[in-house]
Order: sequence, then structure tokens, then C-alpha cells
Amino acid sequence: MTVAPQSRRGSRTFEFAMVGTGGIAAIHAGDIARMGDRARIVAAVDTDPQRLDDFCTKWSIPRRYPDLGAMLSYERPDVVALATPPGLHAEQAKATLAYGMTVLCEKPPARSLAELDEIGAAEAASGGRFATIFQHRFGSGAIALRNLVAAGTLGRPMTAVCDTLWFRPDSYFDSPWRGRWEAEGGGPTMGHGIHQLDLMLSILGPWREVVAVAARRARPTETEDLSAVIVTFESGAVATAVNSLLSPRETSYLRFDLEYATVELEHLYGYRDADWRITAAPGYEELVTAAWDAEPKGRASGHGAQFSAVLDALEQGVAPPVTFADSRSTLELIAACYAAAFTREPVARGQLRPDSPFYHRMDGSGAPWGAPVTSTHGAP
Repeated sequence: MTVAPQSRRGSRTFEFAMVGTGGIAAIHAGDIARMGDRARIVAAVDTDPQRLDDFCTKWSIPRRYPDLGAMLSYERPDVVALATPPGLHAEQAKATLAYGMTVLCEKPPARSLAELDEIGAAEAASGGRFATIFQHRFGSGAIALRNLVAAGTLGRPMTAVCDTLWFRPDSYFDSPWRGRWEAEGGGPTMGHGIHQLDLMLSILGPWREVVAVAARRARPTETEDLSAVIVTFESGAVATAVNSLLSPRETSYLRFDLEYATVELEHLYGYRDADWRITAAPGYEELVTAAWDAEPKGRASGHGAQFSAVLDALEQGVAPPVTFADSRSTLELIAACYAAAFTREPVARGQLRPDSPFYHRMDGSGAPWGAPVTSTHGAP
């Protein structure tokens, strides 16, 4: 079965406002433009006048604002997309929700569980809705595997691998908000591996306990540049995850071993159907092949796939994916990774409450290393 191409499903053109006009906003704008008459960007916000003008000119955006408050005073878009650094997400989300609007926020949705719970409270007190960009949930391969695992067709999940092995040179951290606890919230566990960790959670369901290690091996950061995690799920499945910015051959690799099949995905920043591989256990070849072939095909992961799902939800009058509850489960796992790594003790789901320093900051009461290491990006 093939996923139907994106088409006009309702009679409305949904209006977006874009907050932030940097690199990720350009990806959003391109994908929204490809939605045709289903969606359009009507306003953009940025504190940099030249960048704002260039962005609006390139994407034919009619109105521009120097700050979010000014935009909210005049606009009532259907969706406010936050494409700003993580340290701005919570305040911007709360301000937008106070107007009863829908917020679509780039990852990570907040720097801490405390901030995310403030967003949740703002959502509950308003008529607005909050969703996070986790675009890897929306490719047909992930949808197929999620369906098969939920139905039990491939048997019980046993173990999984969830590796984000990326490379970022020292110069990547020249941006003042990168690699800083206060501005970014964390390192690759928070800002990079979160995509694959979220995809894994969407497939395997609730997690129960985490043990972890984290290190700052080489990059000029306050945060970690490497972590390794073991996650136990409510189902009993056990997964390992490595989150690295030190890996010259970059890849994102997920593997799910179930009773009747192994399902693998290897990609970098987005996947197609061809990036998935399924291997049947002996004696289950016919069952596994038939089940996999019957699932939807033809949709790559990416922002466009999630935007299409968001528009579908708006047309149906339901909460857009990925909801606050979904986002919180993922961010709680991230916080537990840091807590387990820094305390060297297992952390259970639900353990990080307001009396824990890791509820308020990913580094808790402080990382177990000192000042940032010296940059070496001028060296050979």
C-alpha cells in the first residue's frame, strides 16, 4: 500500500507565523511552500532586521515583526512555528498559548522538565495547543513498524539499538548558544540524539528505567559531547543508545529485535523506505514479509511529513502531533539520562520531581567536569 501524495483535503488555507528566520526556519518555509494551497506563511519574526527581510523576500511573506509580542498583537495565525534557540522556547510558547493559538515548536521543546511543565500548564489554561517537531515519527517506515509492534504481529520486542553518531567540529560551537547548559539545555543527548530517542519511544512505548554515562571528551563545550545509555522499557525490552558528536563517519542507526523479526534503519538526517531493512526469524519469513508489505509505503521522514499531519489534525479539530504528553515522555527520558550519568545511579520514570535538581536543569547541580576545554579547530 502506498501513502497518498499530499493533497488539498479541506477548504481552508492554514496560516503560519514563523518565529526565527535562521537555517531551520528555511527548512520549515520550504516544506510549507510545498504544501500548496493547504498552508502559507503570513508573518515572520526575528530580532535581526536584515535576516528577517531576506527571509520574507525569499519566501514572499507579507508581514514582518521585530519581536513575538508585536506579532501576537496583530496576527491570529492558525499555527505559530518556533524555530528559535532552545533557551527561548518556553517563554515564547507560553506567550503564544496565552492567546489561544497552536504552537509548533522545534526540538528540544524546553531546556528542562520544569520549563516543559510550565508550557503544559499554559496549554491547559488556554484554548491553545502545543506540539513538538519530531519529524522522524512520520515517515512510512516508522508508521509501519509502529503499527506492527502495537498489533503484536512481529512478536514481543526484545532489544533495540538507538545510535546517533554524528560529527560537529569545534567551530560549530562558535555560536553563543551552542554547547551551553543555560542556552541549549544539553549536548548531543538533548540536541541531537533526541530525534532517534523519540522515534524509539514512539515504537517501543513507555520506558521504565535508565542507566547512563556521559563525558566531555574533546569539544569546547560546557555540556557533554558523548553519552551512552541503557533503557529498560515497561515491556521488558532493553535498548542501548550512544549519542556522539565525535564520530567522523556520521550515521543514525536504529535496530529493533522482536521475536519474529529484526527491523533496521540507517540514515543521517532523514530516511526513505529504502533505508529500512527487515529480516525474518527462521520459520517466520512468510508472515513477516506479508505483514511488512501490507503496510503503507512511499513517505519519507521530514518536516513536510509532520506538517501534513498537523494540517490533517487542524482540519479535523483535534490536537496536532506530537502532543505535550508525547513530548514530556521524551524529555523526561533525556533528563533521566543526565541524572543517571551524573549521579551514577539508575533513574526510574517518574522519579525526577520538583525536589530534584535534574527536574530544573539537565545538568542538575552541575556537571562533573570543569570549565570548557580549549577549542582546537585551528589545528590540523
